[in-house]
Amino acid sequence: MRAQSSAIDPTGIAVSTGSGPTAVVPSRDPAPGDRRAGTVQAALGVTAFSLTFPATAWGLQGFGPWSLVTVRCVLAALVAGGCLLALRIPRPARRHLAGLVVVAAGVVLGFPLLTTLALRTSTTAHAAVVVGLLPLTTALFSALRTGARPSRTFWLAACAGAAAVIAFTVQQSGGALTGADAYLFGALLICAAGYTEGGRLARVMPGWQVIGWALVLCLPLSVPGALLALSYEPVRLTAHSVTGLLWVAVGSQFAGLVVWYRGMASIGIPKASQLQLAQPLLTLVWSVLLLGERLTPAAPLTAAAVLVCIALTQRARG
Repeated sequence: MRAQSSAIDPTGIAVSTGSGPTAVVPSRDPAPGDRRAGTVQAALGVTAFSLTFPATAWGLQGFGPWSLVTVRCVLAALVAGGCLLALRIPRPARRHLAGLVVVAAGVVLGFPLLTTLALRTSTTAHAAVVVGLLPLTTALFSALRTGARPSRTFWLAACAGAAAVIAFTVQQSGGALTGADAYLFGALLICAAGYTEGGRLARVMPGWQVIGWALVLCLPLSVPGALLALSYEPVRLTAHSVTGLLWVAVGSQFAGLVVWYRGMASIGIPKASQLQLAQPLLTLVWSVLLLGERLTPAAPLTAAAVLVCIALTQRARG
Protein backbone atom coordinates (compact mmCIF):
# COMPACT_ATOMS: atom_id res chain seq x y z
CA MET A 1 0.00 0.00 0.00
CA ARG A 2 1.35 3.42 -0.85
CA ALA A 3 2.40 5.74 1.95
CA GLN A 4 0.15 8.67 2.49
CA SER A 5 1.27 12.21 1.89
CA SER A 6 -0.56 15.46 2.31
CA ALA A 7 -1.23 18.44 0.13
CA ILE A 8 -2.94 21.71 0.75
CA ASP A 9 -6.40 21.88 -0.74
CA PRO A 10 -7.55 25.26 -2.12
CA THR A 11 -9.68 25.57 1.00
CA GLY A 12 -6.48 25.80 3.03
CA ILE A 13 -6.79 22.41 4.72
CA ALA A 14 -4.45 19.44 4.49
CA VAL A 15 -5.69 16.88 1.99
CA SER A 16 -5.13 13.17 2.40
CA THR A 17 -3.46 11.56 -0.62
CA GLY A 18 -2.86 8.09 0.75
CA SER A 19 -3.37 5.79 3.70
CA GLY A 20 -0.75 6.75 6.28
CA PRO A 21 -0.78 9.50 8.88
CA THR A 22 -1.45 12.99 7.65
CA ALA A 23 -0.49 16.26 9.26
CA VAL A 24 -3.68 18.30 9.26
CA VAL A 25 -3.26 22.02 8.92
CA PRO A 26 -5.51 23.88 11.36
CA SER A 27 -8.61 25.16 9.62
CA ARG A 28 -8.83 28.86 8.95
CA ASP A 29 -11.57 31.23 7.99
CA PRO A 30 -11.83 31.18 4.19
CA ALA A 31 -10.82 34.29 2.30
CA PRO A 32 -13.60 36.25 0.55
CA GLY A 33 -12.67 34.68 -2.79
CA ASP A 34 -12.78 31.19 -1.27
CA ARG A 35 -16.16 31.93 0.31
CA ARG A 36 -17.57 33.09 -3.01
CA ALA A 37 -16.21 30.04 -4.81
CA GLY A 38 -17.53 27.75 -2.09
CA THR A 39 -20.95 29.39 -2.22
CA VAL A 40 -21.09 28.99 -6.00
CA GLN A 41 -20.08 25.32 -5.75
CA ALA A 42 -22.67 24.60 -3.08
CA ALA A 43 -25.31 26.43 -5.14
CA LEU A 44 -24.45 24.31 -8.18
CA GLY A 45 -24.94 21.23 -6.03
CA VAL A 46 -28.35 22.50 -4.91
CA THR A 47 -29.33 23.11 -8.54
CA ALA A 48 -28.32 19.55 -9.45
CA PHE A 49 -30.25 18.15 -6.48
CA SER A 50 -33.35 20.17 -7.36
CA LEU A 51 -33.71 18.10 -10.53
CA THR A 52 -33.55 14.80 -8.64
CA PHE A 53 -37.26 14.40 -7.87
CA PRO A 54 -38.47 15.26 -11.41
CA ALA A 55 -35.77 13.02 -12.88
CA THR A 56 -36.82 10.23 -10.51
CA ALA A 57 -40.43 10.66 -11.63
CA TRP A 58 -39.25 10.29 -15.22
CA GLY A 59 -37.16 7.23 -14.32
CA LEU A 60 -40.13 5.55 -12.66
CA GLN A 61 -41.96 5.69 -16.01
CA GLY A 62 -39.69 2.89 -17.24
CA PHE A 63 -38.05 1.33 -14.16
CA GLY A 64 -39.29 -0.14 -10.92
CA PRO A 65 -38.22 1.67 -7.74
CA TRP A 66 -35.65 -0.92 -6.70
CA SER A 67 -34.21 -1.14 -10.22
CA LEU A 68 -33.95 2.63 -10.51
CA VAL A 69 -32.12 3.04 -7.20
CA THR A 70 -29.68 0.15 -7.61
CA VAL A 71 -28.88 0.83 -11.27
CA ARG A 72 -28.25 4.52 -10.54
CA CYS A 73 -25.83 3.50 -7.78
CA VAL A 74 -23.97 1.13 -10.10
CA LEU A 75 -23.71 3.69 -12.92
CA ALA A 76 -22.52 6.43 -10.56
CA ALA A 77 -20.00 4.05 -8.98
CA LEU A 78 -18.62 3.11 -12.39
CA VAL A 79 -18.07 6.80 -13.22
CA ALA A 80 -16.53 7.52 -9.82
CA GLY A 81 -14.43 4.34 -9.81
CA GLY A 82 -13.16 5.12 -13.30
CA CYS A 83 -12.02 8.55 -12.15
CA LEU A 84 -10.32 7.11 -9.06
CA LEU A 85 -8.51 4.49 -11.16
CA ALA A 86 -7.54 6.89 -13.94
CA LEU A 87 -5.98 9.29 -11.43
CA ARG A 88 -4.44 6.44 -9.40
CA ILE A 89 -5.96 7.66 -6.15
CA PRO A 90 -4.81 5.51 -3.20
CA ARG A 91 -7.37 3.93 -0.93
CA PRO A 92 -8.69 6.17 1.85
CA ALA A 93 -7.14 5.94 5.30
CA ARG A 94 -8.72 3.37 7.60
CA ARG A 95 -9.80 6.10 10.03
CA HIS A 96 -12.04 7.57 7.31
CA LEU A 97 -13.88 4.34 6.50
CA ALA A 98 -16.55 4.73 9.17
CA GLY A 99 -17.41 8.20 7.88
CA LEU A 100 -17.54 6.94 4.30
CA VAL A 101 -19.92 4.18 5.38
CA VAL A 102 -22.24 6.83 6.86
CA VAL A 103 -22.10 8.79 3.58
CA ALA A 104 -22.80 5.62 1.60
CA ALA A 105 -25.71 4.58 3.82
CA GLY A 106 -27.28 8.02 3.95
CA VAL A 107 -26.60 9.68 0.60
CA VAL A 108 -25.83 6.85 -1.83
CA LEU A 109 -28.40 4.24 -0.74
CA GLY A 110 -30.81 5.45 1.93
CA PHE A 111 -32.04 8.79 0.63
CA PRO A 112 -32.45 7.68 -3.01
CA LEU A 113 -34.25 4.48 -2.00
CA LEU A 114 -36.66 6.05 0.48
CA THR A 115 -37.53 9.03 -1.73
CA THR A 116 -37.99 6.80 -4.78
CA LEU A 117 -40.38 4.57 -2.83
CA ALA A 118 -42.23 7.70 -1.68
CA LEU A 119 -42.50 9.12 -5.21
CA ARG A 120 -44.49 6.09 -6.34
CA THR A 121 -47.51 7.63 -4.59
CA SER A 122 -46.39 11.18 -3.78
CA THR A 123 -46.09 14.20 -6.06
CA THR A 124 -42.79 16.01 -6.33
CA ALA A 125 -44.44 18.99 -4.59
CA HIS A 126 -45.28 16.91 -1.53
CA ALA A 127 -41.87 15.23 -1.53
CA ALA A 128 -40.26 18.66 -1.46
CA VAL A 129 -41.31 18.84 2.21
CA VAL A 130 -38.28 16.62 2.92
CA VAL A 131 -35.91 19.04 1.23
CA GLY A 132 -37.59 21.94 2.99
CA LEU A 133 -36.61 20.47 6.36
CA LEU A 134 -33.22 19.14 5.28
CA PRO A 135 -31.21 22.40 5.67
CA LEU A 136 -32.28 22.87 9.29
CA THR A 137 -31.78 19.18 10.09
CA THR A 138 -28.31 19.20 8.52
CA ALA A 139 -27.35 22.28 10.54
CA LEU A 140 -28.52 20.50 13.71
CA PHE A 141 -26.55 17.35 12.86
CA SER A 142 -23.51 19.50 12.13
CA ALA A 143 -23.76 21.23 15.50
CA LEU A 144 -23.91 17.85 17.25
CA ARG A 145 -21.25 16.09 15.16
CA THR A 146 -18.66 18.78 14.48
CA GLY A 147 -19.25 21.23 17.30
CA ALA A 148 -20.23 24.04 14.93
CA ARG A 149 -21.90 26.90 16.81
CA PRO A 150 -23.67 29.27 14.42
CA SER A 151 -25.01 32.54 15.78
CA ARG A 152 -28.53 33.18 17.03
CA THR A 153 -29.22 35.19 13.86
CA PHE A 154 -28.32 32.12 11.81
CA TRP A 155 -30.71 29.86 13.71
CA LEU A 156 -33.55 32.37 13.56
CA ALA A 157 -33.13 32.84 9.80
CA ALA A 158 -32.77 29.08 9.25
CA CYS A 159 -35.95 28.33 11.21
CA ALA A 160 -37.84 31.10 9.40
CA GLY A 161 -36.73 29.78 6.02
CA ALA A 162 -37.68 26.21 6.94
CA ALA A 163 -41.10 27.39 8.16
CA ALA A 164 -41.71 29.29 4.92
CA VAL A 165 -40.79 26.30 2.78
CA ILE A 166 -42.82 23.85 4.87
CA ALA A 167 -45.89 26.11 4.80
CA PHE A 168 -45.64 26.50 1.06
CA THR A 169 -45.05 22.85 0.22
CA VAL A 170 -47.77 21.59 2.59
CA GLN A 171 -50.19 24.11 1.08
CA GLN A 172 -49.07 23.01 -2.37
CA SER A 173 -49.87 19.39 -1.54
CA GLY A 174 -53.27 20.22 -0.04
CA GLY A 175 -52.13 19.80 3.57
CA ALA A 176 -52.76 16.06 3.56
CA LEU A 177 -50.32 13.50 4.95
CA THR A 178 -49.85 10.34 2.92
CA GLY A 179 -48.38 6.90 3.43
CA ALA A 180 -45.23 8.16 1.71
CA ASP A 181 -44.45 10.50 4.61
CA ALA A 182 -42.76 7.76 6.65
CA TYR A 183 -40.33 7.23 3.79
CA LEU A 184 -39.80 10.97 3.41
CA PHE A 185 -39.03 11.69 7.05
CA GLY A 186 -36.73 8.68 7.26
CA ALA A 187 -34.92 9.97 4.18
CA LEU A 188 -34.61 13.38 5.83
CA LEU A 189 -32.75 12.00 8.87
CA ILE A 190 -30.31 9.70 7.12
CA CYS A 191 -29.52 12.25 4.39
CA ALA A 192 -28.73 14.93 6.98
CA ALA A 193 -26.34 12.48 8.67
CA GLY A 194 -24.71 11.66 5.32
CA TYR A 195 -24.34 15.32 4.37
CA THR A 196 -22.80 16.17 7.73
CA GLU A 197 -20.31 13.33 7.65
CA GLY A 198 -19.46 14.01 4.01
CA GLY A 199 -18.89 17.69 4.71
CA ARG A 200 -16.59 16.78 7.61
CA LEU A 201 -14.59 14.35 5.45
CA ALA A 202 -14.34 16.91 2.65
CA ARG A 203 -12.14 18.97 4.98
CA VAL A 204 -9.45 16.26 4.93
CA MET A 205 -9.84 14.83 1.40
CA PRO A 206 -11.15 16.27 -1.88
CA GLY A 207 -14.94 16.28 -2.03
CA TRP A 208 -15.10 14.20 -5.21
CA GLN A 209 -13.12 11.45 -3.49
CA VAL A 210 -15.57 11.43 -0.58
CA ILE A 211 -18.54 10.59 -2.77
CA GLY A 212 -16.39 8.50 -5.13
CA TRP A 213 -15.23 6.13 -2.40
CA ALA A 214 -18.71 6.03 -0.86
CA LEU A 215 -20.12 4.91 -4.21
CA VAL A 216 -17.42 2.29 -4.66
CA LEU A 217 -18.07 0.94 -1.16
CA CYS A 218 -21.70 0.31 -2.18
CA LEU A 219 -20.82 -1.85 -5.21
CA PRO A 220 -20.95 -5.18 -3.28
CA LEU A 221 -24.59 -4.33 -2.50
CA SER A 222 -25.66 -2.34 -5.55
CA VAL A 223 -24.47 -4.78 -8.24
CA PRO A 224 -26.31 -7.90 -6.97
CA GLY A 225 -29.21 -5.67 -5.97
CA ALA A 226 -29.47 -4.31 -9.51
CA LEU A 227 -29.32 -7.78 -11.05
CA LEU A 228 -32.01 -9.05 -8.69
CA ALA A 229 -34.27 -6.02 -9.14
CA LEU A 230 -34.00 -6.07 -12.94
CA SER A 231 -34.96 -9.76 -12.95
CA TYR A 232 -38.20 -9.03 -11.06
CA GLU A 233 -39.25 -5.55 -12.15
CA PRO A 234 -40.24 -4.86 -15.76
CA VAL A 235 -38.19 -2.31 -17.69
CA ARG A 236 -39.56 -0.01 -20.39
CA LEU A 237 -36.89 2.09 -22.04
CA THR A 238 -38.17 5.48 -23.14
CA ALA A 239 -36.53 8.86 -23.65
CA HIS A 240 -37.89 10.05 -20.31
CA SER A 241 -36.94 6.95 -18.31
CA VAL A 242 -33.40 6.78 -19.68
CA THR A 243 -32.84 10.53 -19.25
CA GLY A 244 -34.16 10.37 -15.70
CA LEU A 245 -31.90 7.43 -14.86
CA LEU A 246 -28.80 9.08 -16.32
CA TRP A 247 -29.44 12.33 -14.48
CA VAL A 248 -29.98 10.78 -11.04
CA ALA A 249 -26.91 8.58 -11.57
CA VAL A 250 -24.41 11.07 -12.98
CA GLY A 251 -25.90 14.49 -12.23
CA SER A 252 -27.38 14.03 -8.75
CA GLN A 253 -25.47 11.05 -7.38
CA PHE A 254 -21.97 12.05 -8.49
CA ALA A 255 -21.41 15.48 -10.08
CA GLY A 256 -23.85 17.30 -7.80
CA LEU A 257 -22.36 15.78 -4.66
CA VAL A 258 -18.81 16.58 -5.81
CA VAL A 259 -19.44 20.34 -5.93
CA TRP A 260 -21.73 20.17 -2.89
CA TYR A 261 -19.14 18.60 -0.59
CA ARG A 262 -16.45 20.94 -1.87
CA GLY A 263 -18.70 23.91 -1.16
CA MET A 264 -19.45 22.63 2.35
CA ALA A 265 -15.73 22.22 3.04
CA SER A 266 -15.13 25.81 1.96
CA ILE A 267 -17.95 27.76 3.65
CA GLY A 268 -18.92 25.32 6.40
CA ILE A 269 -21.70 22.76 6.72
CA PRO A 270 -24.29 25.02 8.43
CA LYS A 271 -24.08 27.85 5.89
CA ALA A 272 -23.94 25.53 2.89
CA SER A 273 -26.95 23.60 4.19
CA GLN A 274 -29.09 26.75 4.22
CA LEU A 275 -28.60 27.22 0.48
CA GLN A 276 -30.83 24.17 0.18
CA LEU A 277 -33.77 26.29 1.31
CA ALA A 278 -34.02 27.21 -2.37
CA GLN A 279 -34.09 23.58 -3.48
CA PRO A 280 -37.81 22.84 -2.97
CA LEU A 281 -38.75 25.96 -4.89
CA LEU A 282 -36.41 25.03 -7.73
CA THR A 283 -37.85 21.51 -7.68
CA LEU A 284 -41.36 22.92 -8.02
CA VAL A 285 -40.26 25.04 -10.99
CA TRP A 286 -38.84 21.92 -12.67
CA SER A 287 -42.03 20.01 -11.83
CA VAL A 288 -44.01 22.62 -13.76
CA LEU A 289 -41.65 22.68 -16.74
CA LEU A 290 -40.92 18.95 -16.95
CA LEU A 291 -43.91 17.20 -15.37
CA GLY A 292 -46.76 19.62 -16.04
CA GLU A 293 -47.62 20.12 -12.36
CA ARG A 294 -49.31 23.39 -11.39
CA LEU A 295 -48.14 25.94 -8.79
CA THR A 296 -50.14 28.36 -6.67
CA PRO A 297 -49.67 32.16 -6.66
CA ALA A 298 -47.86 31.81 -3.32
CA ALA A 299 -44.71 30.59 -5.09
CA PRO A 300 -43.11 34.01 -5.80
CA LEU A 301 -43.86 35.26 -2.27
CA THR A 302 -42.29 32.17 -0.74
CA ALA A 303 -39.32 32.48 -3.07
CA ALA A 304 -38.72 36.06 -1.93
CA ALA A 305 -38.96 35.08 1.75
CA VAL A 306 -36.56 32.18 1.27
CA LEU A 307 -34.01 34.35 -0.54
CA VAL A 308 -34.06 36.81 2.37
CA CYS A 309 -33.48 33.95 4.84
CA ILE A 310 -30.63 32.57 2.74
CA ALA A 311 -28.98 36.00 2.63
CA LEU A 312 -29.22 36.30 6.42
CA THR A 313 -27.74 32.84 7.05
CA GLN A 314 -24.83 33.55 4.70
CA ARG A 315 -24.05 36.87 6.42
CA ALA A 316 -24.48 35.56 9.97
CA ARG A 317 -21.30 35.14 11.96
CA GLY A 318 -20.18 31.80 13.34
